[in-house]
Amino acid sequence: MFFFQIANAVETHNPYFKQKTDAFGVLGLSCLQKVTAAHRILAYGIPADLIDEYLQIGESTTIESFRAFIKAIVEVFGDWYLRAPNEADICRLLSIGEQRGFPGMLGSIDRMH
Repeated sequence: MFFFQIANAVETHNPYFKQKTDAFGVLGLSCLQKVTAAHRILAYGIPADLIDEYLQIGESTTIESFRAFIKAIVEVFGDWYLRAPNEADICRLLSIGEQRGFPGMLGSIDRMH
């Protein structure tokens, strides 16, 4: 469900993600194909050329989709999700950490990664 909300937000924000037809009337790639390609790169850390067999999308289109996706995510969700935490966020995070046995912990335990 959350995946579709992200895809819809990205498609609404950037016309690149809207499915189009070419000069011959052939339907192009869907928003879901482009967004799924970007998600697979982010989730699995795989190179763009591994996406083509699974989603029927070429390497250059995968790279273009990935770049457009990242830009759209920052533009659509950046003000809320990429902002510095406010006092309410810090209190909530400290409370969650305390409930899980890590009082005073805001970040990752493993600072190496």
